[in-house]
Amino acid sequence: MSNNTSILESLRKRSGLLVAIVGVALMAFVLTGLFSSPDSLFGGNNQYVGEIAGKKIKYEAFKPKVDEAVENQKRSSGKTTLTESETDGIVQQVWNQQINEHVMTKEYEKLGISVSDEELYDLMVEHPHSALVRQLSDPQTGRAVERFADPQTGQLSPVKLREFTQAMTDEEEAQWLQLENYIRQVRTIEKYNNLIKKGLYVTTAATKRNYTAQNTNANIKYVFKNYKLIPDSTIKPTETELHDYYSTHQNEFKQEESRKVEYIAYDIAPSQEDFDNVKKDMEKLAADFKEQKPGEDSAFVVSEADSRFFDMSYNTAGTLSPMIDTTMFKSEVGTVVGPYLENGTYLISKLTGVKNSADSARIRHILVAYAGSGASETKLTKEQAKKLADSLLAAIKGGKGKFTDLVEKYSDDRGKTKPADKKDGEYYMGKGGDYGWVNAKSSFVPAFINAGLDNKKGEVVIAESNYGYHIIEVLDTKGSQKKVQVATIDKKVEPSSKTITAVYAEANKFAGTNTTNELFQKAVVDQKLNKRSPDPIKESDRVVAGLENPKALIRWAYENKKGTVSEPLEFGSKYIVAVITDVKEKGIAPMESVKDALTEKVIRDKKAEMFTKEFNDAMAGGATIDAVASKLKLAVEQAPNVNFNTAAIPGSSNEPAVIGVVSTMKAKAMSKPVKGREGVFVVYVDAVTPAPEQKDMKAQQNMEMSQLAPRVDYEVFDALKDNANISEHIVRYF
Repeated sequence: MSNNTSILESLRKRSGLLVAIVGVALMAFVLTGLFSSPDSLFGGNNQYVGEIAGKKIKYEAFKPKVDEAVENQKRSSGKTTLTESETDGIVQQVWNQQINEHVMTKEYEKLGISVSDEELYDLMVEHPHSALVRQLSDPQTGRAVERFADPQTGQLSPVKLREFTQAMTDEEEAQWLQLENYIRQVRTIEKYNNLIKKGLYVTTAATKRNYTAQNTNANIKYVFKNYKLIPDSTIKPTETELHDYYSTHQNEFKQEESRKVEYIAYDIAPSQEDFDNVKKDMEKLAADFKEQKPGEDSAFVVSEADSRFFDMSYNTAGTLSPMIDTTMFKSEVGTVVGPYLENGTYLISKLTGVKNSADSARIRHILVAYAGSGASETKLTKEQAKKLADSLLAAIKGGKGKFTDLVEKYSDDRGKTKPADKKDGEYYMGKGGDYGWVNAKSSFVPAFINAGLDNKKGEVVIAESNYGYHIIEVLDTKGSQKKVQVATIDKKVEPSSKTITAVYAEANKFAGTNTTNELFQKAVVDQKLNKRSPDPIKESDRVVAGLENPKALIRWAYENKKGTVSEPLEFGSKYIVAVITDVKEKGIAPMESVKDALTEKVIRDKKAEMFTKEFNDAMAGGATIDAVASKLKLAVEQAPNVNFNTAAIPGSSNEPAVIGVVSTMKAKAMSKPVKGREGVFVVYVDAVTPAPEQKDMKAQQNMEMSQLAPRVDYEVFDALKDNANISEHIVRYF
């Protein structure tokens, strides 16, 4: 098998493999054909989709990769078309792959990290990598797929992997190369992360410092003056003060690119006329339903019902809709009820069968499963399983086989196996195929239960379920109950074209009349409309509150200016009219756009200056904490066991500045005024309880290092992404 660079590079470009987050999220990549038969493994120039690390990603180069990934997904899934959400997921995978190539690959190359062909072979065959094991295992059972499984252990077999690689078809080789490329990427990521993890170290001094800060407790008294004691309206910052604060605190005003959008929605719901029209049609259909002869009902239901489904099951009293339950159990076969309305759907129901069955039955069974039935790993086809079940039924009825012996020899039911806590001869559910008494409420599949309840004592029948074919013997029955078979035709009431046109006209009238943000907001108030205000939208967002697949809205928001009102946009079962109320570009927010927040910060600082002066005056001459409180007419508060891990001081919010000051103070000392988030504090440390002495800090040191290591798997990648200044415009093109 060739591993030359050009082939792997070609496959890399085509496969759409995703390493979305370094060392953590692995591509959702399933080799479908490996779970089945050996015959098949898998069922404009100036347009940019984004920028990564200063490199613009051109649409003309990006789209072919998406197209190829879409085709790969179609081939592997056996689908001819993909849903919009599936396509969106693939587009995102290809984009993430671009990030991986332009951000992470450069890091690997700089450090000389690679995976040799010899190492890759070892990871793929001799000592299969855990990621490969996951790809070649059944996610339900955790066992390796049969083609690559060791028959004794059920685990991935190096022998079978080696045999496979030596006898691959051309198609299998191409797919195996894709998987090799994936494992190569995963292993490269692991090496990179492990290299960083090995470089992490917490010094003994840092460990001691952390231990002391986290375990030294202080009992404190404090006086706190809340900023709210002075109304904001009494303080008027000057333009100079605002400008000075803005200039010296730029980091506080960093912002991501976003658009603030508000919208009103017009639901596309059926009108009363739509309900009336469907009801009239169903009344005519009900008359035709009554005229259907026995045996014709199923074809009539399948042809007329929206669900195209004829329910052959029998129901006990209380299990049908309350609209028809009583009627069906008191009526003659052929009775038609309806049309009646439930959850926006008109229904017509006809009583098509009545029978009596047992209240409960004692049964035992032999399960004959087939490949894909979910009960076992049998190789039998469905046809082979049915043939075996028929022959077992004939043997039992002809007295040619003892039931319990046939259970032991042929049943695929795992319940026949004696639990470890049971002794030989002791009864357990499933022993000899015996499952004891069952009734309508038992937690078995309906086909299994009904076969017992609907047949007489001594009868042996075959019932099919999703587990396979059950040969069921009714050992005994109790009681009797009436069951009815009801056929139902359903017609969901949908909005007509007339209704949809009327809703659109209403939305369009609003959009055409209220063409500015001012008019939009006034109309919302005047007409008492329900306005939605989702969180600011980023161009890379995939979700907007209240909307299905909001790509069209996001695209519109980034193509228009602040204050623009949209034409009606359709989202699922609604039209919306939206307005862009704010536009933020990446970087430092303009001073005018943050004027309110800026003013609030300056007012808080001016209050802090005033309070600090008041505290300093009250503290003159070495006044005690009680004297300071008395002079300022404030209360002395107390807080026990304050340490570096304390989240909040009682009576206030989280105050890290105050906690930081307390952690440096000695007993019987009083702090200077401390500017906090909610006000200004003066703290007196009444007593300090030192951290318990810890001579050997090795365990603490190891714990701190072990807590650092897992963060590498995501924080390094996030940091590199941030440093790459990634901008994404995919929504504009896909």
